[in-house]
Amino acid sequence: MRTALSALLFTSFISSGAYAQEIVWVQVEAEPTLSGAQDRVRVYAGRLENVNGYYLGSGWYGIALGPYTPQDAETVLRDLRNAGVIPQDSFIADGSRFQQQFWPVGVGAPTTAQPIPGSDAARDTATADQDAEVADVIAPEVEPNPIPAPDETLGEARASEAQLDREAKQQLQIALKWAGFYDAAIDGAFGRGTRTAMSAWQDSRNVEVTGVLTTQQRADLLNDYNAVLDGMNLQTLRDDATGIEISIPTGVVEFAEYEPPFARFDPIGDIDARVLLISQEGDQTRLFGLYEILQTLAIIPAEGARNRADRAFEINGMDDKIASYTFARLENGQIKGFSLIWPAGDEDRRTRILNEMKASFVTIDGVLDPAIATPDEEQAIDLIAGLQVRKPRLARSGFFIDARGDVLTTTEAVDDCASITINAEYDAAVMHRDDALGIAVLRPDTPLAPVQVAALQTRVPRITSEVAVAGFPYGGVLSAPSLTFGTLADIRGLNGEDTIKRLAIHTQPGDAGGPVFDAGGAVLGMLLPRVPVNGQILPPEVGFAVDADQIIASLQTAEISPQTTDTVAYMTPEIMTLMAADVTVLVSCWDD
Repeated sequence: MRTALSALLFTSFISSGAYAQEIVWVQVEAEPTLSGAQDRVRVYAGRLENVNGYYLGSGWYGIALGPYTPQDAETVLRDLRNAGVIPQDSFIADGSRFQQQFWPVGVGAPTTAQPIPGSDAARDTATADQDAEVADVIAPEVEPNPIPAPDETLGEARASEAQLDREAKQQLQIALKWAGFYDAAIDGAFGRGTRTAMSAWQDSRNVEVTGVLTTQQRADLLNDYNAVLDGMNLQTLRDDATGIEISIPTGVVEFAEYEPPFARFDPIGDIDARVLLISQEGDQTRLFGLYEILQTLAIIPAEGARNRADRAFEINGMDDKIASYTFARLENGQIKGFSLIWPAGDEDRRTRILNEMKASFVTIDGVLDPAIATPDEEQAIDLIAGLQVRKPRLARSGFFIDARGDVLTTTEAVDDCASITINAEYDAAVMHRDDALGIAVLRPDTPLAPVQVAALQTRVPRITSEVAVAGFPYGGVLSAPSLTFGTLADIRGLNGEDTIKRLAIHTQPGDAGGPVFDAGGAVLGMLLPRVPVNGQILPPEVGFAVDADQIIASLQTAEISPQTTDTVAYMTPEIMTLMAADVTVLVSCWDD
């Protein structure tokens, strides 16, 4: 048995000897900031041995264990993964990316393989270290130098810096600002602010702090600044069809099609980015119309700054999924611009690309020919030039009840809405709701002046008399409300409720909230949404409306005075259709 053990140890020694000249590390984390890496490396150092921190380049800082022989590194990686001490995506690194060491502080980088913690070799090393500590009492102490020698002396760095032109100096200031060390003007003048920023950058890299960057340090700073554009493949595009020249990230988007007024570039990889070139003939009216239409697109979120001047506009859209920017201007009867749509949360890269696009945008001769588009089977009413229109979560009907533009609708239309619009154009807020009746009153943010206001009927109607419901049965697909005719089946509900009226009429979900007219155009009530009654689904021709008297009483509690009438009259269907178009509105509930 002893012979077998000796043979096993000898075999292990020979195997490890094959790696004697090779060392590797177990890399456990990488952090995008020095402060973050320092916080994490302290956590690991409190639990593990042989913890090191290195700058990896491109603004990243790595935390690694070792160095070890490749065989020992495999053992450490396996054991610490199984114990849950290090992340499962930890891996063995050859150290080729390791640059300046930031941990341990004041200790030079190890150059020989370390023993596995807890092994006999580790205990022997610890004993040797203790002996060395005793010897250090007598032997002269050698002060380690954690700061690597610069590639240039201070004088040489000043001399090389003096050769930079103003544009090169501005680029360094831009890179320092992007890195978070500089917040003053980009003027190409290296004053106190720039020197302070350079010193802070040098300190973050654990190099000698002089306030003057060496040639290599300037290269490192600019490399970090440009690394964010790796894979973006920014190329200058000259598109004669649109009459636009601009740099776009061809590494993530490619040309899809011309859909006037856009040339569309769609994503080709994992980054869900898009670019639009805008080009059309027009005047100020058309520019303003484009400004409004663009904001209905799903790729331009409703939140974000907007700026419209006489001859140009900018739209910034931002939500938890999309960050978009759109610009267009009017010159010599032509409207030209662009949009960049980028995933939210990638702001550094988006900002860099957007700045490049703004700086490179040039108009040339030509404008996109409206006839260049060819209809295909993908056309849809909810698409504009092939782009999805932003749609509400819910669309219902409503009607004007007073001269300042207050709108009565169903509570279903206003529940859990991030925002509410009237006719997809005017923002509004709930200023009164009555859940018992199922009604709500919307007040537009900007007072409106309705052409006509509904008159609520106070006289009791005759059962079986003709009624009509005005509404948007297809959720706004049609631009004007539709009339649906039926009869008044009862002035009470199925269980004798006197707060509602029963109708014999076929309606759609989008009609809910719309006015129910009598034959003379007076409003008998508001159409309620179709919901099961006592678990029963009613026939499709059965509907219910809140009684006008109940509506009036509820509105009066909110100090709203609706127009009323007790006149019984007759109105032709043609005249009623025109009247309904003035009174009825589309109510949209939006999630953003």
